[in-house]
Amino acid sequence: MATTRVAILKTRPETVLDDYQRLASLSGMRQALDPNATTILKDNISWHFPFPGANTTPWQLEGSILALRAAGFQDLTCVQNRTVVTNAFKGTDLNGYWPICKAHDVPVLFNFRPSDMQWVEFKPKSRLLVLDRIFDGHIRIPDYFFGKNIVHLPTVKCHIYTTTTGAMKNAFGGLLSEKRHWTHSWIHETLVDLLAIQKEIHSGLFALMDGTTAGNGAGPRIMEPQTKNIILASADQVAIDAVAAKLMGFDPLSLRYIRLGHDAGLGVGDPRQIEIVGDVEAANQNWNFRVGKTFLSFLGWLSWFGPTRHLQKLIFHTPLANLTYPVSEAYHDYYRWPFRERRVFERWKSESLWGHLFTTYAQYGHLAEARTTSPAGRA
Repeated sequence: MATTRVAILKTRPETVLDDYQRLASLSGMRQALDPNATTILKDNISWHFPFPGANTTPWQLEGSILALRAAGFQDLTCVQNRTVVTNAFKGTDLNGYWPICKAHDVPVLFNFRPSDMQWVEFKPKSRLLVLDRIFDGHIRIPDYFFGKNIVHLPTVKCHIYTTTTGAMKNAFGGLLSEKRHWTHSWIHETLVDLLAIQKEIHSGLFALMDGTTAGNGAGPRIMEPQTKNIILASADQVAIDAVAAKLMGFDPLSLRYIRLGHDAGLGVGDPRQIEIVGDVEAANQNWNFRVGKTFLSFLGWLSWFGPTRHLQKLIFHTPLANLTYPVSEAYHDYYRWPFRERRVFERWKSESLWGHLFTTYAQYGHLAEARTTSPAGRA
């Protein structure tokens, strides 16, 4: 008997905003969130450059805002985080989020800006797997997150450390400080701990996931974008990740973070126990995705999982870590993007209908306005 629900819909650019609102209704978003609480929209910027499949799409963000407002949730904010390889301000700009949030009167906050929020020590009631040990009992999270709903906006894509990434991984940047790289050797356990923490601090928890263009390969940044025309939603973070993993061609329960979350009772990771609603047949697809390898993924494996992992406290818990950041930045921003990924992005913009829609957002700010001001917005 099904114990949790995941909604899945096939969509197209002409109907995607309406489809997101239908998706939210099918998946029980209104029931999952507290109508009296502020709702945080936590988008996903895996790379500040707008590489297809890597980041929350503009229509995903706008569709989620429209769905929440239609369901009676008026007090919304969008919270960003930065990493050693992403610039949050640049990512918010290049991915088209600023004009959408401005048009819908949604403030954009940054979890690393003291004027927006402070990091405070938190003592979880739940028994954690690794975080209390990694941070020596001093776990710090943003004070702004307490007592608020959170709606995660991940995409369907592979990840070099966790095989797939989605709703559970989306909490990583929001809830952990820039020392989050300390957790990489125990990344699966960390994601489960973060879900347990979220269930303690948030008044409601939900996810709307975009698979209009999914990412195959060495994610979360360097991938082969594939058009899949799929969107998903659920109040169960484990279940939506399990359904997305199954779509990508992976056995959900073979992925450690999904298995651990399922076994801990934090959600349902067994597809046989998940009720699929919406376009039910779409959930039976198998995209045969595979996690690719790059030079940086090899260095990551060497640092966090290989024989040199025993040196990570010497390297990554000291100022020596600062020496590794320019290497990643140079590889991604000054080699991969200008010489390889930008060409993929430009081809996607010219050849894919979703790329055409992205261009419309870039030109007109948000689709609701474009629908009334430009034929391109109605195409």
